[in-house]
Amino acid sequence: MQSSSTSFHFTMAMLPQGWTSDVRITVANGCIARIETGIAASAADERHMAGIPGLPNLHSHAFQRAMAGLAERRDSLAQADSFWTWREVMYRFVSRLGPADVQAIAALAYMEMLEGGFTRVGEFHYLHHQPDGTRYDDPAEMAAALAQAADETGIALTLLPVFYAHSGFGGKAPDNSQRRFANSLDGFQLLVDASATALRPLPDGVLGIAPHSLRACTPQELAQLIDRANDQMPIHIHVAEQIREVEDCLAWSGSRPVEWLLDHVALSERWCLVHATHMTEAEAAGLARSGTVAGLCPMTEANLGDGLFAADSFLGAGGSYGIGSDSNILIDAAAEMRLLEYGQRLRHHSRNHLSAQPDESIGGAIFRASLAGGAKALAAPAELAEGHPADIVSLNVEHPSLTGRNGDGWLDGWIFAARNDAIDCVWRHGRKCVSGGRHIAREQIIARYRTRLTDLLD
Repeated sequence: MQSSSTSFHFTMAMLPQGWTSDVRITVANGCIARIETGIAASAADERHMAGIPGLPNLHSHAFQRAMAGLAERRDSLAQADSFWTWREVMYRFVSRLGPADVQAIAALAYMEMLEGGFTRVGEFHYLHHQPDGTRYDDPAEMAAALAQAADETGIALTLLPVFYAHSGFGGKAPDNSQRRFANSLDGFQLLVDASATALRPLPDGVLGIAPHSLRACTPQELAQLIDRANDQMPIHIHVAEQIREVEDCLAWSGSRPVEWLLDHVALSERWCLVHATHMTEAEAAGLARSGTVAGLCPMTEANLGDGLFAADSFLGAGGSYGIGSDSNILIDAAAEMRLLEYGQRLRHHSRNHLSAQPDESIGGAIFRASLAGGAKALAAPAELAEGHPADIVSLNVEHPSLTGRNGDGWLDGWIFAARNDAIDCVWRHGRKCVSGGRHIAREQIIARYRTRLTDLLD
């Protein structure tokens, strides 16, 4: 944390009112103390060309970063691979992980998020217990490993401990392979309380809760979880990610998953429905009206063969969304936003789909929507404004795909035409974490990760 003030000057910066020229941002104690516009740079300013807010990553399973590429083999000629066959690979992998492994993997994932322009992560955390399913002496042992990785890398953390109690709709007992995830309601409360302690050393950590899904949580348990959560806590849940999930929910309840939530839960802006891939037009419109954020993870949804989000119905009704990296198959904020648009182009056979405004930059539209939706879902501000954390990204305007452009043209160049070198610096809570496109602790984080992963895969 900074104890003295530092000033940055941007030739252009993306402020809440839009792109603004000659902006000085003064940072004190990790937050933006003052913003001045139309002002020349002084000798004391650190000078950059283009400044934008850091993006929220609203959905991550950090440990799955170490699985990237391990499930890209055909499981059997007798059946089509799907999320469900991928999940079996994940169960086998997760059985090996200890707290030190999780910290090393999460540090790599969080480092890559910062390098890609994410400055806060919503960690949907369900790996709680020892390999035999017994609780650690500290119920939040694994959560503490994630908090330590966030502290080490500098990323902001919204921690979402997951309640997971069942293997299927209707309260089916958890499988043996799920023993490291499962909790009773009382055990989960111990976990939440201990997680609050684990977050305390972080400058602006946020604690929420995450009922895993309707298949892992009964209606009675869901109601109690909501009642126990304070009014400030964000609530995230997986929903309608796979067709089989929709079919199983219909068989259990007579309703589709999003339909069931709309009928039985007071959804609101504090909620984030992760994926919500398979919705009817009525469900999409109802979800939009509730103010709930749709948590979209295009690269994971593509990798798992989930399907494409019903953007037309949802956005047409005024819905808000954010983006996440989910399984962390490839951590890249620009790539998530790009694939979100490209998926809609492939679905509808048209271009420049995620905007309803004439002559609007698609990159700008997606970035602003992801910024606002992610901030709402993670219960933390994400704009360059006085009083907000100094979470700032500078773009490398000398990059060939950004050359000769400005404002939203830089965003279009970054999202649709650049590779991974369009980001120059990243500051998180006023601390420079990334310089020249590389995290300041990159070498030691990667070295430790290599040691841990080599042992895990041996």
